[in-house]
Amino acid sequence: MKILVTVTLLLALVSCNERKTSSNQNVKISTMKGKNFTTTITVDKDVTSTFNSIKNFKGWWSEDIEGSTDQLNDTFFYHYKDVHLCKLKLIQLVADKKLVYQVIANEFNFTKDKTEWVNTKLVFDLTTEGSKTKVVFTHEGLVPEYECYTVCNDAWTSYIQGSLKNFIETGKGKPNGKEGGLNTELVAKWGLPDK
Repeated sequence: MKILVTVTLLLALVSCNERKTSSNQNVKISTMKGKNFTTTITVDKDVTSTFNSIKNFKGWWSEDIEGSTDQLNDTFFYHYKDVHLCKLKLIQLVADKKLVYQVIANEFNFTKDKTEWVNTKLVFDLTTEGSKTKVVFTHEGLVPEYECYTVCNDAWTSYIQGSLKNFIETGKGKPNGKEGGLNTELVAKWGLPDK
């Protein structure tokens, strides 16, 4: 049985490789297609403190969050002026191991498809590494084909590698302030509307 499964998988891989064209552009697109945004941090904190810090989105993402970010099946609303608005729901919570938030509504004012994030998921996987905690953040469904990918890649990298890491380790993140903050820098960098 194992041999049959292995042969089937190898044939599927070969078949996929044969469908690629010789154009470098097509090869690049086919290798990037479906690749979710992901980034990893290791923090000098225990897993319980790390888990609780992640759930406090006001401490590291935005002070302009309305609703509960730490209760299973509760929804919350994030917005930055009218540049980005979204509603998220905590759909999975495994204490000290995993958090999954689903984007149930989204609106960008800088993309053709204003709803690109709808039905994507913010996934935080935690593991202990000695006295430290490793956090793997994946935005499932945020793929290079999305118009917002470059901006979102930059923003998530900044929030996770900078604001969240600092918030977990020191209690001080760099969330969006009610009138600006971290997103003000990104608005300027990417030339987004600042309304």
